[in-house]
Amino acid sequence: MIYENLNKNYISGEWRDGKGETVYEVKNPYNDEVLQTIKMANKEDIDEAYQSAEKAQKEWMDLNPFERSSIMEKAVQIIESRREEFVDHLINEGGSSHLKANVEVDFVIAITREASSFPLRMHGEIVPSMIPGKENRLYRKPLGVVGVISPFNFPMYLSMRTVAPSLACGNGVVLKPDEQTAVTGGILLAKVFEEAGVPKGLFNVVIPSIEEIGDTFVDHPIPRLISFTGSTAVGRHIGELCGKNVKKVALELGGNNALIVLGDADVDRAVNSALFGKFMHNGQICMAINRIIVHKDKYEQFVESFVEKAKRIKVGDPQNKDNLIGPLINHEAIERILGQINEAKKQGAKVVLEGKVEGNVMHPTILTGTNDVATAKNEMFGPVATIIPAEDDDDAIRIANDSPFGLSGAVHSASPERGVEVAKQIVTGMVHVNDQSVNDEPLIAFGGEKASGIGRFGGKWSLEEFSTVQWISVQTEERESPFSTDYLR
Repeated sequence: MIYENLNKNYISGEWRDGKGETVYEVKNPYNDEVLQTIKMANKEDIDEAYQSAEKAQKEWMDLNPFERSSIMEKAVQIIESRREEFVDHLINEGGSSHLKANVEVDFVIAITREASSFPLRMHGEIVPSMIPGKENRLYRKPLGVVGVISPFNFPMYLSMRTVAPSLACGNGVVLKPDEQTAVTGGILLAKVFEEAGVPKGLFNVVIPSIEEIGDTFVDHPIPRLISFTGSTAVGRHIGELCGKNVKKVALELGGNNALIVLGDADVDRAVNSALFGKFMHNGQICMAINRIIVHKDKYEQFVESFVEKAKRIKVGDPQNKDNLIGPLINHEAIERILGQINEAKKQGAKVVLEGKVEGNVMHPTILTGTNDVATAKNEMFGPVATIIPAEDDDDAIRIANDSPFGLSGAVHSASPERGVEVAKQIVTGMVHVNDQSVNDEPLIAFGGEKASGIGRFGGKWSLEEFSTVQWISVQTEERESPFSTDYLR
């Protein structure tokens, strides 16, 4: 049986309408069909969700670790059994291609499976002391309650990337998905964990109107950590709020990722990598290639091949399994991108492939220019690439680093070690040699530098991020003190 009633908030273990004044229509971005009508949450709902998570967390934290692990494993089995159902939702709600939707479900399964090991990895430690007769014990403990704000582009995975590790570490969770993808970003996850047997009230999903709640989700005193994936501008604001309230923050923000093609690179291989890294999910990925920096000796060959292959990418209705590019999330995204392209043209960029626009669908668009044109300076978050020539390796590194962002990137070279040496000089959280920039694995540290974020997701880094350590010392023999009677007059 497929999941039903996908238009409710999930608060205190109950499916219900929010108490807010706003009603939101979730639409298919390809044809504007209304998929769900949601009565949105307000401040009172958010407070109840946090209170519920805090209350349920205390019992969840004390549950036998093997039981918590078993529940997480059950969630993995449920997701695997419902793959086709979830793929269909990702296509309809977010405009995912079949390829991207299946990749996203793979990611969700992988991170949930990895998280299922966390309850058995919350290890304590005994450390030697410099004080005679003292035993130092370190206990790894859950934070308490984690607040999660997730985006529209990989909604199910970028929610689960925090939700699964947080629950597995023994925390309560309140999730606020992007309203445009409320079902895949939140409601389906609540259905999964409800079916898996997570205690009522521990995991909550709220879909509020920001106009009604303001900063309440972040400012609320209960959550000890806010995990946010989204724009740098919003991330800065959330970071300020968390700093003011002395709570932890995990931020995965924007990117302006570069693929560097060195003078000895295999151009065909680099082109194929660039096609995937740029046009996967229409470029609506924080790790997507935005700038392609090519050694001058390979520049013309690369441009010609990249344009020719981009022309052959099938574009249109994402229900068609042959189409690799579907709609952007809304028409405002189209208008924003077209504005940046026009600005870049005024700044001297040349359009070598102009992609037509059909509704919310935009065909691949390729420009050549410098690092200073608008499409190179700004994260496009769409199917637009700017190709930039470089004089040599040092020039390519300089261009790649000439950005406030530092999330992901790629380097192509006939010599892997030469590629690694270049990669090490790029100020970014992740670089992939002879590959493209869109990579994520459940056991690897994922995160950015500079304006691309704070913290790391994945594997032991998630375990560290969503838990804390308490030091308890035990003095097994009396400690000499200057305040003992022997020292007093």
